[in-house]
Amino acid sequence: MAGHNELGAKGEQLAVNYLKEAGYTILCRNYRYRKAEIDIIASKEGILSIVEVKTRSSDYIRPIAETVDRRKINFLVMAADNYVIEKGWDMEVRFDIITVLRSKETFTIEHMENAFFPFQ
Repeated sequence: MAGHNELGAKGEQLAVNYLKEAGYTILCRNYRYRKAEIDIIASKEGILSIVEVKTRSSDYIRPIAETVDRRKINFLVMAADNYVIEKGWDMEVRFDIITVLRSKETFTIEHMENAFFPFQ
């Protein structure tokens, strides 16, 4: 596995651990629908959280959360819609971003709830 893939996998696992410690139930990881993939689908207190995880070793050029562009948001919304219909969920859906920033061997995690809303 390439180094960036290993870092991404490590970031996703750290995000899962973070969410579990915060009281979330992890429902699915790496949910795929057509060209879209949702990193984590979790629930807490009646809210379904669609979580995009972004892991980097630097945010010097561009803040990590800004890398989730309109195209990615549209894919996430499409996949989330399919998941909700497929599972028959009837709950509020929220789109979150978790950023994981590595500095040497230390990881900093930031959870942005309601990070974006679906485009109309």
